[in-house]
Amino acid sequence: MNINQIKANISAGNYDKDFSMLYGDVPSARERYTKACDSFEELFPSHSGIRLFSAPGRTEVGGNHTDHQHGSVLAGGVNLDVIAVAAKNDSGIIRIKSEGYDMDTVSVDDLDKKPQEEGRAISLIRGICSSFSERGVKLSGFDAYTTSNVLKGSGLSSSAAFEVLVATIINGLFAESKVSPEDIAKMGQYAENVYFGKPSGLLDQMASSLGGFTFADFHNPKEPVTEKINLDISSFGYSLCVVDTGGNHANLTDDYADITVECRKISNALGVDFLRDADEARFYENIASLREKCGDRSVLRAIHFFNEQKRVYMQKSALESGNFEEFLQLVNESGQSSYDLLQNLYSTSAVSEQGLPVALALTKQFLAGRGACRVHGGGFAGTIQCYVPSFMLDGYKKMIEKVFGKNSCMPIFIRPVGGYEIV
Repeated sequence: MNINQIKANISAGNYDKDFSMLYGDVPSARERYTKACDSFEELFPSHSGIRLFSAPGRTEVGGNHTDHQHGSVLAGGVNLDVIAVAAKNDSGIIRIKSEGYDMDTVSVDDLDKKPQEEGRAISLIRGICSSFSERGVKLSGFDAYTTSNVLKGSGLSSSAAFEVLVATIINGLFAESKVSPEDIAKMGQYAENVYFGKPSGLLDQMASSLGGFTFADFHNPKEPVTEKINLDISSFGYSLCVVDTGGNHANLTDDYADITVECRKISNALGVDFLRDADEARFYENIASLREKCGDRSVLRAIHFFNEQKRVYMQKSALESGNFEEFLQLVNESGQSSYDLLQNLYSTSAVSEQGLPVALALTKQFLAGRGACRVHGGGFAGTIQCYVPSFMLDGYKKMIEKVFGKNSCMPIFIRPVGGYEIV
């Protein structure tokens, strides 16, 4: 179809079933996709074979910083996403224009890592293309326009959503959508680790690619064990939201990397590569020597991992038995562990900026023992996650936005699918 046919389908309601499933708000989705089509047409006129794609941000529910230690997590794909209007161009050139950014251009004949591209979106595109090429998928070039409502730095993993989106486009255009969501997640992680230059586990990409609410065990990260869990938070009388505190992630790469480095110090001292494989009893027996060898913060972060790993299974069990109050208690315990032990609520290099602790303090005071709240995602800046009784949501939103600004409180829901083509 050409762009006018796609827009006619949007206007006629032919995609409303998908829009309802992905977003709930059909009129806004129609407007958003139509606007994206207009932008694509301005950039790439006279195209045929137009297709529409989406990949969600993710919310981490349990397992804060456990995945890079081959631990277990609970996470879900959300209704905030990155979308694309895309079409083959058969020129051997990939051109992706993301709203608010310069066009990225990659030749399918030049997919080697380029150090000068580290930290930029083009490195993710090149890395994902390289993964498909290594699988024997023949790429012939495509054009795409993308736009996102997954706020950068929000803790909802805008980078993972972008990675999954690019891989979903390539999967649809060139691989007959035969590459599994699990493998797409691995491609995204590979691009982020190797090409982009950011150490990370597989949580973000897996949650975005799989969608729904998922338990994932990364003991063998090459073949993670995943399990879908039915969860309708609203049925328990609660609303899930994230609060964007407006913190800046730009200079926090070292803070994120230090967690991995310090966990590795402990695991190596215990004779293994990852804390998941370490003997917890031996760890506690040797804390005195580990403090001296690895430092106190490394020890505290290891304690967080051991406790959080067990806590994920307790959360999973609580949800499966329908005990939502126990689940909320565990969310609060997880958040306190991140605060006290993992220490990812603010950067020690910028102690005057502590938006996350301020947001948590105000939230706890407002909820007065109800619900739950915790740091969301990687931490150090960005967002907190809140489970607010639905009857209190309007009041909570009004209170917290007085401090962090209009629309800083974002109610979200878990969408049932991950990387997706609108059909």
